[in-house]
Amino acid sequence: MTKIPRPDIFGMRGPRIDSVVPAAALPGGEIEILGSHLGPAGYRRPVAMIGDSPAPVLLSRESRMIVGVPDDTGTTAKLEVLQNGSRSNGIQVHIARPVAGNIHAVANPAVDSEGNIYATFSGSRGQETPVSVFRIDTEGEMRPFMTGLMNATGLAFDLAGYLYVSSRQEGTVHRVSPEGAASVYSEGMGIATGLAFDGVQNLYVGDRSGTIFKISPDRQIFVFATLEPSLAAYHLAFGLDGTLFVTGPTTSSYDAVYAIDRRGDTTVYYRGLGRPQGLAVDVAGNVYVAASLRGRRGIVRITPEKDASLAVSGSGLVGLCFVPGGGALLATGGAIYHVHLGVEGLRLM
Repeated sequence: MTKIPRPDIFGMRGPRIDSVVPAAALPGGEIEILGSHLGPAGYRRPVAMIGDSPAPVLLSRESRMIVGVPDDTGTTAKLEVLQNGSRSNGIQVHIARPVAGNIHAVANPAVDSEGNIYATFSGSRGQETPVSVFRIDTEGEMRPFMTGLMNATGLAFDLAGYLYVSSRQEGTVHRVSPEGAASVYSEGMGIATGLAFDGVQNLYVGDRSGTIFKISPDRQIFVFATLEPSLAAYHLAFGLDGTLFVTGPTTSSYDAVYAIDRRGDTTVYYRGLGRPQGLAVDVAGNVYVAASLRGRRGIVRITPEKDASLAVSGSGLVGLCFVPGGGALLATGGAIYHVHLGVEGLRLM
């Protein structure tokens, strides 16, 4: 939530914005405005503008308004409310811009040390696709990076720059060189989904049937923890102190983020999300999850004090990863977006 000082220049009846939630959104997302004089004046509804583009007003009350984000908005724009001949104070909001389309992501994207982006074309269960993983270079050109792997799901890099890709169809994890040469790294992972490396390069693999596997650098496989089965996929990310955070949507609409310590003991870190999927952690220890919070879909930020709020608004989000400079890559089922959040992510390995 971004707080705005109360202006006095508009008079008693001019609209005023006190805060917006969230301050970042995908095109088509929703932004909630809190303030005063935001409701209709007689039969006239207020008008919202994001930059030079009118924003659809979805709800208008005296102290609360919800607006949609138009498709033709720039990456950073000023949000204002116009009512009864007056204009409110403005607040900057960050709008995600598309980076790549024609993908099929079911988990987090990944970024290598040179800034290249990797995204899957996963396909439905058992579907053979022409490309398993795409690479988008720093100029925005997208090329096939890996082929021949059915239902590519999770992505993770090791310290040597090799990409690891799970297959939920084959129950395998493949290791891919920077040049695109692939080999089987591990087999027998059940319905292999999420991947994450710890600080000493053990690889953790989420099996949708309820097991988190740990694979040592010499490829010995251990059962690290067990959870209830997931309907979709397990998603993994390490926190500041080596805690492994895990999500996996179930039949409940009140799902949890789990925290697993170094011994494999599992606790509920936060409960109250709808269909939580990909997740990432920033340098302050905040956990970000693609999920619904109180009926609103987007990227949910959970603080170390367990306070949850929407950091990015947008439908169809399945995962994210942080990039240098305070930005994040957001994955929907069919596209990758970039948005500025002003936070630095924790290293993924």
